[in-house]
Amino acid sequence: MLETGGSARDLVGFVLPESGGLARSTDPAWPYVLLDAAGVVVEPVERFFAELQACGRPPATMRSYGMDLLRWWRFLAGWGLEWDRVTRADARDFARWMQVAPKPVRVHWRRRSQDASTPPPARPLVGLPNTVTGRAAPGAMYPARTRVHSEAVLRSFYAFHLDEGTGPIINPFPEGRDRRWPPGAGRAFRAPGGGRYRPSVPTRLPRRIPDHRFNELFAALK
Repeated sequence: MLETGGSARDLVGFVLPESGGLARSTDPAWPYVLLDAAGVVVEPVERFFAELQACGRPPATMRSYGMDLLRWWRFLAGWGLEWDRVTRADARDFARWMQVAPKPVRVHWRRRSQDASTPPPARPLVGLPNTVTGRAAPGAMYPARTRVHSEAVLRSFYAFHLDEGTGPIINPFPEGRDRRWPPGAGRAFRAPGGGRYRPSVPTRLPRRIPDHRFNELFAALK
């Protein structure tokens, strides 16, 4: 199926390469660094992390942002794209890919040295919540909250480089179109719509512990 802009990418069949990685550093000035396929520090992300640190963001935030940027860098590597030459069509394909493609299955680092014939441990069935906490098991697809976070991180990353004059001349992850109150609302007002490729997050019902589990919990307390 042809994509807008002349691309013909098989988004469903695309396999995200396991190139590069996010590494923790012992240098307090650089808590985390993003490495490319050759093991070289990705300098544009390094500058972005410096900006985050200057704004008082903790290392945990850099790690969270770094995981989204690593996914984006792998997507770029898979299609042979340069980070500073991507278009909005590329960003749109990335947003669509996260919706239609299952999450890549990675072998845990503890099992990489084991016999490949040994089956991996069973995972919770998709969609079945934990019987104690009510928390749903991880699904096969990227959840909406992950896609929202990814869009926000990449939009802020390119906004930073756009402001610095070191990235594309336009942000490939644009702001959403403003939403206006309907005519007759009394005054002109515009509410920001967030990112254009920002998905809607469904409202989650509060989790609860079943009554018999609640009783077991209090019976175990000393």
